[in-house]
Amino acid sequence: MKTVLLQDYEPVISLLRPLFRNPLIFELAKRDFTEKYSGSTLGFIWSFIYPLINILIYMVIFGTLMGARLPGSSSIWSYGVYLVSGLVPWTAFANTVTRSSTVFLDKKNIIAKIHIDLPTLPVYILISESITFVVTFVIFLLIMFLTGFAFSQYLLLIPVLYLIQQVFAYALGFFLGMFVVFLRDLKEVVALGFQIWFWFTPIVYVFDILPKFAQQVLIWNPMCAIVSAYHDIFIYQRMPSFFYLALVLIGSIGLIIIDYYIFKKLEKDIRDFI
Repeated sequence: MKTVLLQDYEPVISLLRPLFRNPLIFELAKRDFTEKYSGSTLGFIWSFIYPLINILIYMVIFGTLMGARLPGSSSIWSYGVYLVSGLVPWTAFANTVTRSSTVFLDKKNIIAKIHIDLPTLPVYILISESITFVVTFVIFLLIMFLTGFAFSQYLLLIPVLYLIQQVFAYALGFFLGMFVVFLRDLKEVVALGFQIWFWFTPIVYVFDILPKFAQQVLIWNPMCAIVSAYHDIFIYQRMPSFFYLALVLIGSIGLIIIDYYIFKKLEKDIRDFI
């Protein structure tokens, strides 16, 4: 039985194994994060300033100036927390997928000079975006604390949610990245698709206020399950539905396995086209 299980997950293991013996990935992640603000006087401090300003804008404008309220809540901060708690993970997910979809083209100079396991290349983006996510989320939690927003023990589930969404992001980003090499216009389609996908995810509106037919459509959106789980933790302070999250994780692993087999057939062509 153990042999069978290992064989079933060999594609996943094969994709991840080179990561742990390839320091280039971690060096690329370090440069990707630190070079964003290289040459500026404040340097790394900008990585704290930008999310701080963005979060304050959402919290103050929607809560205080526009007077937006969540159904059933009288707090002036509730809608701002609802918006940010969905927007921060969505941004990490969207950036990981869109950047991964062009990673082979963006790093073609490195690929041409040294041999690198292409399936591990998008991981440096995942690491870099995760650092940004952690910084932003810590600032968000601090602002919530200062505004007197209550926390629950379910906050400990955030790393699990993030892991699921980023496994999905890697699987989807790697899948798209293989085809963007051959169809360069696909990267524009991906960017446009994410703009549409954003509005099909309950980030700026509440899922429960939608008509029944719209709810039945959005339930098939994997990011709906993930973003709703963040809302469950931060707004409703309840256990998220791990049934739908498990489906997303299983589907993501299945997509990674498909990625593996597609890559094995197209690897030579991908390197040639780059």
